Amino acid sequence: MEDFDYLGDGEVYLDGACQSLRPRPVIDAINNYYSEHNSCGERVKYKWGRVTDEKVEATREKVLKFLKLKSKKYTVSFTLNTTYGINLILNQIKADKFNKIMTSDIEHNSPFLASLAFSERTGLPREVMVRNDDGSIDLKKYDFKKAIVVVNCASNFDGRKLLNINELEKAVHKAGGILIIDAAQAMAHSADIVRGVEVDAICFSAHKLYAPSLGVIVWKDELDDVLDVRFIGGGMVDDVDKEKYVLSANNKEHRYTRFESGLQAWGEIVGLGAALDWLEKLPKKDWQNLEKNTKELFDFLNSSKKVHLINKEPNPTMSFYIEGLDSHLVGEALSRENIMARTGYFCVHYYLDHVKGFPPLIRFSLGLHNRPEDIEKIKKVLGKVIN
Repeated sequence: MEDFDYLGDGEVYLDGACQSLRPRPVIDAINNYYSEHNSCGERVKYKWGRVTDEKVEATREKVLKFLKLKSKKYTVSFTLNTTYGINLILNQIKADKFNKIMTSDIEHNSPFLASLAFSERTGLPREVMVRNDDGSIDLKKYDFKKAIVVVNCASNFDGRKLLNINELEKAVHKAGGILIIDAAQAMAHSADIVRGVEVDAICFSAHKLYAPSLGVIVWKDELDDVLDVRFIGGGMVDDVDKEKYVLSANNKEHRYTRFESGLQAWGEIVGLGAALDWLEKLPKKDWQNLEKNTKELFDFLNSSKKVHLINKEPNPTMSFYIEGLDSHLVGEALSRENIMARTGYFCVHYYLDHVKGFPPLIRFSLGLHNRPEDIEKIKKVLGKVIN
């Protein structure tokens, strides 16, 4: 694809689950911010600042449109990454309004460790739910009464999805709990799983969505009722006296400031807006190309008895190990052929290592930048390694 023209011949990037490559329109948007209207948003009255404000506000609207959520109910706040967003919410939740915190066994360390730290800090019990092989949760097994539930809607090692997310949302809310979704791995290629689902908060990382390094919290305004703002600073207040202050978030128009302390990454926010525009305009053939590449690579890996593929079905994110070979050494061998893939446990130590007992894995995470010739090269090089 011409938007990734900086990829050299023979260079194969397979680590989009960590961070996606950025297409030219996104790179151009960031460069334009720094060269044409480099300014602080929401603070200045000069022309550059007004341009920045317009683009930042437009990005908030684009995020809600992308997720099919209404501005009457939801607010978009920007932060560092998914991990930071989840911690920011949990560290300000009024624990006395809840009975426990729940997560699942296939979580990235973002929600897994954050929920553990929350339990240790507040004394509320913590429950780790077992996800089914298809990614769903057996709702009959668990009691969600006044529970804080923090789970992913797509895993970062095999892409399995929270197929019954709608039913989970209803069950949690009926029981007086709240549902926080880690959507980091879903946004780029599986956003439909979370679109229009009225959870209490969605946290994701823009840098997995063909955008710059940035975190996003999309949160239901009703979440205000269980938050006690503790992380506070510049850009969050309308007035400050010696012993008191007035939060800007008390005003609906500036509600997003509840999670936005200090100066924001204005260029990156503008870049996210450009990424969402780019995704919206992509022709169908590009998505078909990703689907074809995914299936071809999945079928190749699944065809060898020496390859132990974690995935049960094709997904742009797939993890495996090769019998008798050290995955890290395989990763180095691939690197020598300009094939860039991740090895290890991908911050899912509990499930992959302690529950399943897998050795370190190799992860291929495809993206819209991958070409058919990339798949042919992977098959050729990895075929030699396997044999």
